[in-house]
Amino acid sequence: MQKKVELLAPAGDLEKLKFALHYGADAVYIGGQTFGLRASAKNFSFEDMQVGVAYAHERGKKVYLTLNIIPHNEDLEALDAYIEDIGKIPFDALILSDPGTMMMVKEKLPNYEIHLSTQANNTNFMSAKFWHAQGVSRVILARELSFKEISETISMSPETLEFESFIHGAMCISYSGRCLLSNYMADRDANRGDCAQACRWKYRLVEEKRPNEFYPVEETDQGTFFFNSKDLCMIGYIPELIQSGLVSLKIEGRMKSIYYVANIIRVYRRAIDRYYADPEYYTFDPEDLKEIQKASHREFTTGFFFDKPDKNDQLYHNSSYVRGYDFVGVVRDYDPETKLATIEQRNRMLIGEEIEVMRQAEGDYHQKIEIMLNDKDEPIESAPHAQMILKMKMDQPVQPLDILRREREGD
Repeated sequence: MQKKVELLAPAGDLEKLKFALHYGADAVYIGGQTFGLRASAKNFSFEDMQVGVAYAHERGKKVYLTLNIIPHNEDLEALDAYIEDIGKIPFDALILSDPGTMMMVKEKLPNYEIHLSTQANNTNFMSAKFWHAQGVSRVILARELSFKEISETISMSPETLEFESFIHGAMCISYSGRCLLSNYMADRDANRGDCAQACRWKYRLVEEKRPNEFYPVEETDQGTFFFNSKDLCMIGYIPELIQSGLVSLKIEGRMKSIYYVANIIRVYRRAIDRYYADPEYYTFDPEDLKEIQKASHREFTTGFFFDKPDKNDQLYHNSSYVRGYDFVGVVRDYDPETKLATIEQRNRMLIGEEIEVMRQAEGDYHQKIEIMLNDKDEPIESAPHAQMILKMKMDQPVQPLDILRREREGD
């Protein structure tokens, strides 16, 4: 019987790592403060890496470190020292894309498991066999593959080689690992972790012989977003994903909020567990999609899984996210006798507002905020200060890391 598929979550910092694991991730992928592909994320210091790996391993979970930039000569000396340092931390695998980096890792850390990044744009079984021969144990496939191509690649590859694929999150307009637009437009190297997302900017048309005349190519009066993809969402296709032979299903989003990570991971966790509980009679629950839509998102697409994307998989009117809910607080503690929860505020809250409590295991529930107390146990009408600690009367029991959210008016 096939081993249960891994649910792999992004973790942009130590707090997100803890939330991802709490809400059901089997593993997380993280970046250090250098040499990952999300330079704008908070990322992990060496101290945080050590704490995060220990935290995950205590819970039987895994941590993978991204080391997938495409380095230039000037990066190699610092990269060499960095590899020595991370060798002191028991990561479950390193995610690499550059052959030179791989050679350096194999020389210094010969016992480390290596996963091939999607940046290496692996699109066929011969390429997968090549990388496996170099010591790669898992290939993270390029996003530009259909279910048919994924199944063929897996079936034609050695049984000792694992495969992983992105199943949810932002889609890059460029072919995996080949983006040059950010570098050209903003002098920020996407392949060294500093993408400016130039693909989501507004553009106008210039005719060759009229260099100073800019013609709007408009879908709306705000302009057209030529390269602006919808977000990938495969929650409706859990059986197909598992039956394809993938060993790991990956969520994009190391720069997203803890609310986003918790919400998306929780929905996929429940759907995957429902499938394994009764594969023959598993059916997609539309409530899963509704729940996913409560996190910040663009319109959704299934990417390349069924066919090549067309005009219907692009967004032409804007590059903004849909935000129907505000993340307003995190439960830090709960006293069952007083029914008071200690809350860390994440957005302004007022007495009389209705909130929804999002829980990892039990069902969510709605309640009105009727009692809030400050750190001196004095009643307050609002919680306006970022990350202030307060107490709140709860209608039902809660536990640490439960999340409070509020529906936006008009949404």
